[in-house]
Amino acid sequence: QVQLVESGGGLVQAGGSLRLSCEASGPTFSSYALAWFRQAPGKEREFVAAFSWSGRSTYYADSVKGRFTISRDNAKNMVYLQMNSLKPEDTAVYYCGAVKAIVQAMGIPRPESYDYWGQGTQVTVSS
Repeated sequence: QVQLVESGGGLVQAGGSLRLSCEASGPTFSSYALAWFRQAPGKEREFVAAFSWSGRSTYYADSVKGRFTISRDNAKNMVYLQMNSLKPEDTAVYYCGAVKAIVQAMGIPRPESYDYWGQGTQVTVSS
């Protein structure tokens, strides 16, 4: 069983930066596909960024490409999301997801592909 805890959210002005962290307790992260999703009020959970099961591939939503960077530290069981040039439309609760499985590329952006979720961290970007 993996437990995920996100941190690093907060209030930031448009154009600013935040770094989100997701810490996992339990087995090592090294064989897990890891992802960040976000959910704004009244909207469905939306894919943001992900690592493949092998850790060799990364995926990004078009809306964050070039602004956000996902990284991981398997030794520390940590995954990060560096968010730069933030926009008001980035405002949401950000969730870390994980699954110990090989997820095909078309499944990476789908929340149902992930078995474990954290409680989320709020990111608010003011204009």
